[in-house]
Amino acid sequence: MAIEFSNDPRPVHFENREDKEGPRILRRRVDKENQTFSLFNVKPLHPIIGAEIEGVDLSKPLSPQVKEELNEALLEWKVIFFRNQDITSEQQIAFARNFGDLEVHPFYNTPKNRAKEVIQFNRNKIEKGFENIWHSDVSFREKPAKAAILRLIKVPPVGGDTLWADMGAAYDNLPDKVKERIDTLQALHDFTPSFAHLMSPEELLKRQEEYPAVAHPIVRTHPETGRKLLYVNPSFTTRIIGLEENESEELLQYLFRQTHIPEYQVRFHWEPNSIAFWDNRATQHYAVSDYYPYERLAERVTVAGDRPF
Repeated sequence: MAIEFSNDPRPVHFENREDKEGPRILRRRVDKENQTFSLFNVKPLHPIIGAEIEGVDLSKPLSPQVKEELNEALLEWKVIFFRNQDITSEQQIAFARNFGDLEVHPFYNTPKNRAKEVIQFNRNKIEKGFENIWHSDVSFREKPAKAAILRLIKVPPVGGDTLWADMGAAYDNLPDKVKERIDTLQALHDFTPSFAHLMSPEELLKRQEEYPAVAHPIVRTHPETGRKLLYVNPSFTTRIIGLEENESEELLQYLFRQTHIPEYQVRFHWEPNSIAFWDNRATQHYAVSDYYPYERLAERVTVAGDRPF
């Protein structure tokens, strides 16, 4: 399949890369190699993304040294996991504050008896899970989230896993021609496709004025590692600026499909009191909605970020 951009007559071929066999470029980091951690054990779940951290008690304050090493582990593995952390919402908030200011989600309601920074996801027979789409949290904001900490309180007996995709690997493996075309392009991110159904028409208009669609680079640079990352997602990215509608849609669909490649993914099986801490700048995630009618109860706290560049 080929497409001709309106401002460039040269065709760019968008093969379904997942249909091609052979090796891929798989790197954990581009700025540092052979990281070592002395204050806890790191158990990789995948060659480039996802690792369990053993030997850290999140109910207690972190020393500056542990905080620094955890941040390095997050940068290297993009999502890190903790098991058997029987902590409170307040302790979860305290842990998150080690890594920056916290943000309040503009559309989710805070549950009763919880701080405003806490989002609760209670999926059950009444409210089925609907986060089963690849996305980067709140990319519709001018300054999207830096990171998120999700704690599972109730876990279904089967199902309910979450997947994360490494968007550095997704970018690395794009054909050079595609990289050349997207490196300077921007795309619009809008909350409307995902949240409009929760609002009345009057509230939607008010919210669209408060949170208008925002332009972000299709390829963002990680502010701590300098790595190039593919930064579009089907939940919030609506079109590419400067391209005709058909061209924009075809290119976006091609870029969206990069998260589907298993070599870029880690899949985490939850247990009660498991915690995932992910770099929202470097990953997308997908919550598998396969556990109905069982209950899945989780709480999330989000670290505020800066504007992508």
